[in-house]
Formats: sequence, C-alpha cells, structure tokens
Amino acid sequence: MKQLDIPIIQSSYKFYLELQSYQKQISKNTRYTLWKKCENCSLRILEMLIQAGYLNQKQRLNQLITISAQIDMLRIFLRLAFDTKVFNQKKHIEFLTSLDEIGRMLGGWLKSIKKETEVPEDSQR
Repeated sequence: MKQLDIPIIQSSYKFYLELQSYQKQISKNTRYTLWKKCENCSLRILEMLIQAGYLNQKQRLNQLITISAQIDMLRIFLRLAFDTKVFNQKKHIEFLTSLDEIGRMLGGWLKSIKKETEVPEDSQR
C-alpha cells in the first residue's frame, strides 16, 4: 500500500501544503521564527505518521502518542501566531479545522491499537 493512500497521511500532507501556500503572506521577521516552527512541526507530524506504518504495535502506540503531543504543540503555535496577528481569524479557523481532522483520525488509530493490545481478562488467569 502506498503511504499517500492512507487518509491521515493525505490530510497531513494537505495541511502542510496549506501552511506552505500561506508563507508568502507572512512577514519576514515571523516567517523565520514562529512560522518556521509551525512548518517544521507539520513536517515532523507527517514524517512520524509515515514511520508509524513501519513499526510494531508497541512502538506504533508510542509513536502515535508522540504525534498527538506534536499536534497539540502545533495547535499552540498556531494560536500564538493568531494572537500575534500573523493571520486573521478565518485563516486560523481553516488551519484548526484541518488539524482537528488529523487529530480525530489519529485518535481513532490510537483507540484501535489500544484495543488490539489489551489483554483479555480471561487470559490473565
């Protein structure tokens, strides 16, 4: 299966393209500081999602938890960018809507892995 066929990777890929397309509208002093952090965080999420497909269940669970933390960090960076007037409210909502979609997909993936790795009560005896 191609990595780009996986919906969460497609969404993360599109999210990065969305960020990248807005870069020219960012002032130079912000473009190389806070905005660069947003872009790098987005790329890191994409990288880690691709890597997660190659890991065993336990490693994948840890990787997905780390990705979840990266998504939260990116949310904070985007909020900081909005609060410092890097972009308007409409753009902020667009970014957060896309990021929320990725977060929901990640949550579903995490839930399914946790369910698969749970030890049934009968087998503990």
